[in-house]
Amino acid sequence: MNQRNFIPKGAASYGIEYDGPSKEIYFLLLPKLTMLAFSAAVEPLRIANQVTGKELYKWYLISEDAHPVLCSNGVKITPDLALHNLPRSSRLFVCSGIEPSESCNPRILSWISRQKAFGCKLGGICTGAFTLAKAGMLAGKRFTLHWENQPAFAEHFNDLTPSANLYEIDNDLMTCGGGNAATDMMLDMIETDFGKDLAIIVSDMCIHFRSNNQKTLQKSALSVALGSRNQYLINAMQIMHENLEEPLDISEIAEIVQISRRQLERLFQKYVEASPVQFYIELRVARAYALLSETEMTVAEIAAATGFGSATQLTVRFKKRYGEAPTSFRRGWSD
Repeated sequence: MNQRNFIPKGAASYGIEYDGPSKEIYFLLLPKLTMLAFSAAVEPLRIANQVTGKELYKWYLISEDAHPVLCSNGVKITPDLALHNLPRSSRLFVCSGIEPSESCNPRILSWISRQKAFGCKLGGICTGAFTLAKAGMLAGKRFTLHWENQPAFAEHFNDLTPSANLYEIDNDLMTCGGGNAATDMMLDMIETDFGKDLAIIVSDMCIHFRSNNQKTLQKSALSVALGSRNQYLINAMQIMHENLEEPLDISEIAEIVQISRRQLERLFQKYVEASPVQFYIELRVARAYALLSETEMTVAEIAAATGFGSATQLTVRFKKRYGEAPTSFRRGWSD
């Protein structure tokens, strides 16, 4: 393995008291992997080392035979290593992309199983969960993969159900939906390893607005509606977006889009798997989340701005969605 410097030079700095060993991360590159998701996972590690001036992380790229791997965008990545046994304390991320069911073979699956047996922690980036599932690593686990590939995944593995969230961490298993979700997942790991302050600085260096919540969905319901091409559903959602401060009754919305309330409810259940009322509330709670994160408005002011009758009503809905009260959420950001 070629030795290289894992601490690049930079202008920003953050002091940290850590003199322990570097945490080793390995990325298994499979054919047609998504470059955006892969780079979004690597860069936070590089930045964590850069701003601290410490070798907190080392990362290495692996392919089956150490030959260059072609990404889905046509760019080739040259790995550091071929398949070999990894250190027990290391973490292995399987990086995949398009056509994930065809990107691995029995040798790779056997190797992944062996690394797990040796004590290596596993993860999947973008569609890496396909390979992890084939290797038998996902039974009884919370996991996710890119939303575009979830229907095909369900056809291949009808006993496994991925979540719709940006990323999932279930004990030693880490998976994400690809794209910038990989950055959110790695920031969570950095926070666990070295504290929240470092994760915030790395997030800022990435110019990335961190979701700070595993339960953030990969795909907006509006994009689901656009994908359905049902104009009634799209119009209804647009009306809801435009009327968050003073919510309309669902019957009013149905009348505006010129269908019955029952028809509108059926459309929401079919494409969004939620009632119009539930969807409308989720929109308003999501707006409250953004206002808490980005403004100095009081909880009462935010409740009024999002159509809730009182701060108490907002608190109940917010806690149900995000697991904590708005005041606790805001304290967490300011600590």
